Amino acid sequence: MIKILVIHGPNLNLLGKREPEIYGKVTIGQINKKLKDIAKKKKVALEIFQSNHEGEIVDKIGKAKNKYSALLINPAAYTHTSVAIRDAISATDIPAVEVHLSNIYAREDFRHNSLIASVAKGQISGFGMDSYIYGLDAAINLSA
Repeated sequence: MIKILVIHGPNLNLLGKREPEIYGKVTIGQINKKLKDIAKKKKVALEIFQSNHEGEIVDKIGKAKNKYSALLINPAAYTHTSVAIRDAISATDIPAVEVHLSNIYAREDFRHNSLIASVAKGQISGFGMDSYIYGLDAAINLSA
């Protein structure tokens, strides 16, 4: 069975309340429910994890080798700063799909650089919750 690890990075637990003009009104709970519904229909197992702490995310990715078929990750602010998360993804050799609710390239200059992109199979950004849906489809296709 295909197993996918979904990781939500820092502050994504605040979705729906935090800057809705940028991130929309969707909550992390709504995203997780949608992903679970899709996974159930496609007979895919999901584990969903959210943390505001870089080390916890690194640990979770580090333990993923030989356990998951793919990684779907929204590293949030760590996209632009975390060599540790980038290196953890690289070390696991699990296909990763990077997703973002907003279009990071249409925002502040510092958000235009993703440290994760070079170790991900692809990146989807700017489609709100649909970024996750498209990302899950990509992760499933990479696992098949």
